[in-house]
Amino acid sequence: MEYASSFKKLIEELKKLPGIGPKSAQRMAFYFLEAPKSQTDLLAEVINQAKDSLKNCSNCFNMADNDPCEICSDQSRDKSLFCVVEEPKDLMAIERTKGFFGLYHVLGGAISPIDGLGPSDLKIKELLKRIDAGVKEVVLAMNPTAQGEATVLYLTKLLTKYDNLKITRIAYGLPIGSDLDYADEATLVKSFEGRREVNV
Repeated sequence: MEYASSFKKLIEELKKLPGIGPKSAQRMAFYFLEAPKSQTDLLAEVINQAKDSLKNCSNCFNMADNDPCEICSDQSRDKSLFCVVEEPKDLMAIERTKGFFGLYHVLGGAISPIDGLGPSDLKIKELLKRIDAGVKEVVLAMNPTAQGEATVLYLTKLLTKYDNLKITRIAYGLPIGSDLDYADEATLVKSFEGRREVNV
């Protein structure tokens, strides 16, 4: 039996969401059709509202409602300790652990020649400017992928030019090729506790 074209289109759009396969998309499509219209209208409104109101923090480039973001504005944070991540979702994964009390810098991706992403496409110049303001330690928290490794190597070469700057990298209890976003809080806490200095 063929689905109605509008239902098929809904399934196709839902399949584009990360981690959603054909069966999950079909279940979600049925759920949305059976839900009250007020509920689906609210979901659409909230998505559009988030897209309109969220912006990048001008300091760390995290997603935020305000600029600077809550983390950069928090006076209790250790401003001499920076954690560099690829994407806002990685920052949020680390924040869920409640075990890191420094500031962040979101690069906006990782070096990936295949995807056409080079160092100039990332927020690396902005990171170097922030480090000039008296940072003592930079924690590199890239995902354990080929792209993450390339980014760590590139950043390490740049950062070793700074005198008295400690460059560390989180330890991994993660499978190679996975994302920080999928790690549980305990694994991430241990990763920060076991961070090691990066040697060139």
